[in-house]
Amino acid sequence: MKKIDEKILYEGEWLSVHETIYQNNKGQKLTWETVHRRRSTVGVVIVARLMPSKRFILIKQYRPAIDGYIIAFPAGLGFNDPNHALVELKEETGYIGTIVDVSPVLKTGASLINDNARIVYVEVDEQLPANQTPVQELEDAEDIQVCLVSLAEAKEFLLDQIKQGHHIAANLWYVFGINNILLR
Repeated sequence: MKKIDEKILYEGEWLSVHETIYQNNKGQKLTWETVHRRRSTVGVVIVARLMPSKRFILIKQYRPAIDGYIIAFPAGLGFNDPNHALVELKEETGYIGTIVDVSPVLKTGASLINDNARIVYVEVDEQLPANQTPVQELEDAEDIQVCLVSLAEAKEFLLDQIKQGHHIAANLWYVFGINNILLR
């Protein structure tokens, strides 16, 4: 496979749509439409656990692209700084935490978008006074509810959210849906 040419079909404030012309292994020219972020960033996906209860902090957020709510891990554009995960966690959930591990830069949807992200693992001390009654710092365009879920109840929680008409982020199912299979 070899890229031959690319042209921009549309440019918005945050994203652009491209048409890529490439040559496959048989020598045929083919086209593919892709989405690109206009600002070079690396997002953060935050896998946060309350300690000592070990409950996961999830969010239910309205997303215009699907005209509905999606259950997901807290996330945001991190500008290649994993520490930005703590800012996003505070804004979206009100919780204050500590980073315990960070993944390398990963691709998040390579069939459609040139998006990158790091998975940032965070522990949240639920004994801290600031975490007793966390206060979100949402932007006007955000509608986010916090969901606290134990590993044991996570899969059933997600299935219940689907029954209520909500959507589930694929990465949640990667973690919680397969958990029962891996623990057999």
